[in-house]
Amino acid sequence: MHHLAERIGQKEERALARAISYVENDHEEKLELLKSIHSFGKRAYYVGLTGSPGAGKSSLVNRLIAYLRALGLTVGVVAVDPTSPFSGGAILGDRVRMSEHFTDPGVFIRSMGTRGSLGGLARTTKETVALLDAYGYDVILIETVGVGQSELDIMKIADTTAVVLNPGSGDVVQVFKAGIMEIADLFIVNKADLPGVPKLLSEIESMLDLVKHDAPFRPAIVQTVSLRNEGLADVWTEMGHHRQYLEESGEGKRRRTRNLQQAVVEVVHYELMRRIMLQEEERGMTWLSHVEQGDVDPYQAAETILKQWHRDS
Repeated sequence: MHHLAERIGQKEERALARAISYVENDHEEKLELLKSIHSFGKRAYYVGLTGSPGAGKSSLVNRLIAYLRALGLTVGVVAVDPTSPFSGGAILGDRVRMSEHFTDPGVFIRSMGTRGSLGGLARTTKETVALLDAYGYDVILIETVGVGQSELDIMKIADTTAVVLNPGSGDVVQVFKAGIMEIADLFIVNKADLPGVPKLLSEIESMLDLVKHDAPFRPAIVQTVSLRNEGLADVWTEMGHHRQYLEESGEGKRRRTRNLQQAVVEVVHYELMRRIMLQEEERGMTWLSHVEQGDVDPYQAAETILKQWHRDS
């Protein structure tokens, strides 16, 4: 067993932080480490929170952490900021709001920037979540900024995904267009003390009528004012209802199976890419100049690489 895995099993927080760095930096021992921790999987409850910047997600996450801690639950948080050009560290100013939790041993917070690692941010995030699960947190919050494709991929690992919206922001159209509706299990209208709430609620309801009219589960809508700690109990209750639905309907099992399948495919994809690119670098990427000069198109070049790989293996 990998030495970091053993230390994670002994609840050593520094080992967990080091292991996450292995994942982010594609360390050569990464797969060994992930293999070792797989048997630890305690199966935490994965909660995704997404929504456009400015929806007050960070303060909501902050209050939710405090609420869960008051219930005696331990919490791991992965904050994903795909827009950030920086790597690692506390990338968002919002992280400062969470600083009250930094000294709490029952909370672990990690920010992830776009690292351009092979397989992308979604994969790195999934592996980080697996490490947090192995460590034994009860609830793992996955928070993303923005509503692009990578956020959707990241959110697919969550058991329950909450979409945070604000009155008067025109978010609903955005959510509808970006396919967020497909992954939303719960809507949270934050800053619900602002004007425009009834309008937003009816917009979400009519959207749900359209998209979820024959779905087995209709997402609830909860109103919160995170700065005043209002509505957090409702959020947790509705998450509980969705969790119960996942168990009773078998949908939870289906999602987990799909995620396991995806995990296998991703590792294969990643390993093949890595090996092929190493081989190409050794060969000096002879095709590059031809593609640049326009003698060869990218598809032909790719085909040549694949044929070469096929011959060699």
